[in-house]
Amino acid sequence: MELIIVTGFSGAGKSQAMHCLEDLGYYCIDNMPPALIRNFIDLSVKERTGIRKVAFVIDIRGGEFFDDLLKGLDDLKRVGVSYKILFLEASDEVLLRRYKETRRVHPMSVNGSIQEGIAAEKERLAAIRREADYILDTSNMKSAQLSEEIRNLMASPDASRFTLTILSFGYKKGIPLDADMVFDLRFIPNPFYLASLKHLTGNSKKVKDYVLRQPETQPFIDQVHRLINDLIPSYIREGKPQLVLALGCTGGQHRSVALANVFTELFRADGWRVIPIHRDL
Repeated sequence: MELIIVTGFSGAGKSQAMHCLEDLGYYCIDNMPPALIRNFIDLSVKERTGIRKVAFVIDIRGGEFFDDLLKGLDDLKRVGVSYKILFLEASDEVLLRRYKETRRVHPMSVNGSIQEGIAAEKERLAAIRREADYILDTSNMKSAQLSEEIRNLMASPDASRFTLTILSFGYKKGIPLDADMVFDLRFIPNPFYLASLKHLTGNSKKVKDYVLRQPETQPFIDQVHRLINDLIPSYIREGKPQLVLALGCTGGQHRSVALANVFTELFRADGWRVIPIHRDL
């Protein structure tokens, strides 16, 4: 039986993840008490239900039941049941905004304070986050993007399904939590300081041309292009379905966007499946 445990921060998109897994043929159960997982599996086998793919959404809504999660997972390991943990998270600012927009009460809020609830939940989920096989930061994902990421993670890890996500970002807003590799582009002169380019973005041909004609840019592109192409077959062999390559500049508007677009074109020409995301644009 293929077993997925979906957990993470309240407001990070677990309901959307469950809908996506249902579309992928998983039998999904929301808010499952961890102690009952083993019973469900035993019953499914005994009754020959034919269920082969199961996803359990387990989070702090279960109250004290949630504290049994790690123990329950250890029990599954002991009897030879394999599983994967998918952990969804988002930045404090995004979670706070999502709760304000929906007017929901955070399950761990104290005296109605959403911010305190987010902090308390983060502390309580720290142990299970460390055990996660996949961590997705949904801060800048729309529903369709989250579904696509989950489909990529659950797909068979072969060359035809391997996905390279190229993510541009600005260091001012922090390094992406789900990045596998981070490249700092702040060694390239910043178009922001040119009046004619300041209010444009890396999607502009003028900015792209400026970035590409800097003497240090092309050697960097060539080396990273060669490095990633050399590494991807090893990632596929080890069963990793995706690689998140993050390119950062100061504000995430010019250099990182321009080079993320360049790398997207290069790797697509190499035959890889590429998803470009401009986080801070």
